[in-house]
Amino acid sequence: MFKSRKACLIGLVALLFVGFYWLGFDQYIDLTVLKEKNDELAAYYIANPWQTSAWFFVFYIISTAISIPGASILTLAAGAIFGLFWGVILVSFASTIGASLAFLLSRYILKETVQLKFSDKLTDVNAGIKKEGAFYLFTLRLIVLFPFWLVNLLMGLTPIKLRTYFWVSQLGMLPATILFVNAGTQLTKVEQVSDVLSPAVAISFALLGLFPLFAKTVPTIIRRYKILTSYKKPKVFDYNLVVIGGGSAGLVSAYLAAAVNAKVLLIEKNKMGGDCLYSGCVPSKSLIKSSRFLAELSRSKHYGINSASAEFDFAEVMERVSSVIKQIEPHDSVERYTQLGVECMKAEARVLSPWEIAVGDRIISSRHIIVATGAKPRIPTIEGVDQVPYYTSDTIWSLREQPKHLLVVGAGPIGCELGQSFSRLGSKVTLIDNADRIMPSEDEESVGVLRTHLEHDGVELKLQYSVDSFAMDNNQCVATLKSAQGKPLKLIFDVVLFAVGREANVAGLGLQELGVQLTQSGTIKVDKYMRTHVPTIYACGDVAGPYQFTHTAAHFAWYSVVNSLFGDFWRFKADRRVIPRVTFTEPEIASVGYNEQSAKAAGLQIETTKFEFNELDRAIVEGKTEGFVKVLTAAGKDHILGVTIVGEHAGEILPEFVLAMKHGLGLNKILATIHVYPTWAEASKYTAGVWKKNHQPTKLLKILKRYHLARRS
Repeated sequence: MFKSRKACLIGLVALLFVGFYWLGFDQYIDLTVLKEKNDELAAYYIANPWQTSAWFFVFYIISTAISIPGASILTLAAGAIFGLFWGVILVSFASTIGASLAFLLSRYILKETVQLKFSDKLTDVNAGIKKEGAFYLFTLRLIVLFPFWLVNLLMGLTPIKLRTYFWVSQLGMLPATILFVNAGTQLTKVEQVSDVLSPAVAISFALLGLFPLFAKTVPTIIRRYKILTSYKKPKVFDYNLVVIGGGSAGLVSAYLAAAVNAKVLLIEKNKMGGDCLYSGCVPSKSLIKSSRFLAELSRSKHYGINSASAEFDFAEVMERVSSVIKQIEPHDSVERYTQLGVECMKAEARVLSPWEIAVGDRIISSRHIIVATGAKPRIPTIEGVDQVPYYTSDTIWSLREQPKHLLVVGAGPIGCELGQSFSRLGSKVTLIDNADRIMPSEDEESVGVLRTHLEHDGVELKLQYSVDSFAMDNNQCVATLKSAQGKPLKLIFDVVLFAVGREANVAGLGLQELGVQLTQSGTIKVDKYMRTHVPTIYACGDVAGPYQFTHTAAHFAWYSVVNSLFGDFWRFKADRRVIPRVTFTEPEIASVGYNEQSAKAAGLQIETTKFEFNELDRAIVEGKTEGFVKVLTAAGKDHILGVTIVGEHAGEILPEFVLAMKHGLGLNKILATIHVYPTWAEASKYTAGVWKKNHQPTKLLKILKRYHLARRS
């Protein structure tokens, strides 16, 4: 029914368009004819003012609605026939109504098809229109060189609301309407349309159209650089670049600067390597490995081994974690980075000006500064929290006595990883979160698989609960939980681990006093070039967010360094399009781009392709058949919008999809690539094969079937 209505509407528009020229109405949008009949039309208007006005009004609306070129001639005619005042009123409302009808036609006939076909490319455009659609439309309306009918058609494909489109168009077209109607009152002097829209006038309108853009951006630029005028700029700089913070972002920043022969100073007040080495990725993955080994032993019968067991000491497991850190420490050491050409200094730094940093009693000058001070775990404000032993992902590694009952507050990636590991090592673990499911930002089906495994490993889940208070009762730690339904629950525990997010390390750096702004979440606010509100200061890593991963810290560090050192010649916009992430639980959850829930929230038209690991030979061989690869593509296309993988080696399978998304390679390219057999990487190819099977050319296959049948006869 919908398609037939759309077809009828297209037919009606086509009929009106053809009829317009067939019946000779096109003569009224010819300047020569208009000048010849000017006196006749004016006389008719004097004799029949309301009838003439009504016919002109309807004629203008219809011609605009079906996108007949010639609005400028009709506007001149309005001035010649009706005069300036009445002509402006007629044209202003007729043009807006006609434009709105053209807008609605475009939206009804084309929007769904265009959004479906190019959904992946239009996401940012749609978001921009929703946020500032009126601003963009007003600018386009003022720039009269931009085709009037094209604005109607293109805006109809966007999510801008009709009422917004109407009043902004009415206001934006008014200056040009007045110009052309006024020119029409002097029609005998107009030889061609370009006489009205001379280069000078066209440029003036273009500047008028761009004025809102200038008005929005120029003050920001002025404010940004006004900060610099408040401080005395050194005549000579000690360094090209000073990097504050020796974590992942800071190390990469310093190394890249040294690699291009810039003089760079790296300041770190604690240990080189940052959270990733001492409290994040390295220790957590070391603990996960030990706990996985124990879990594998418990599944020995699955591999034809009747029994297998292990004796271990919790303190020795934690000591192994420390030993792994010590093995990796040299990679991030002062000695190594000094050899790479980086000057390293252990000290606290405070930014004094856009170019100066105080380090102890010394003041250092640098042409640019990069802040990469990272973040720290957030400790929630809960009554009685200081009465009980609590840890964070920073401090848990000092534990040497195994907790009998570990309370984990926060069911995000960190909470799930550490909760599962401690449970496998023999602790009773209760995982608490006020959300209705663990890791709510991940694919719902994948999280369901992980939840089953957590519960199988003995992790007790208390979802839709929050900790109301802590207390000591008879030398026992007691947590009072409050549920979404209002039912309190008391739990006795030994140790609590907080995994409820992280907050940026910005205190004591002197940044806010200098004018560096923060986001609502407390991270340093940076622009698309990783630059703060102070033009000489950049920020990257966890302190700038929004992604708090080691690999994204390194990724954005590149943009910070290149833009700070070479921004006077060319700047690079930070690429935030393809950000992969992995949660190293068992099973692992690896993802990049959209999942089904986020794609739906973004209004994308997607297609889901899924390949189960129980069909992968390598998974069958290793007895790890639970899991799948789920790929989201633009409907009807092989262009990848997002991938979620749950199962063994999910993090190792993901990079092929990341590469494909980064460089615009579709599933057909993956399918055409040779993959070694038998490997986990084949899951990528088989997923592409499922997509191809779902899009096989059925008509062509029928023809081929008849062809082969004929060849056999």
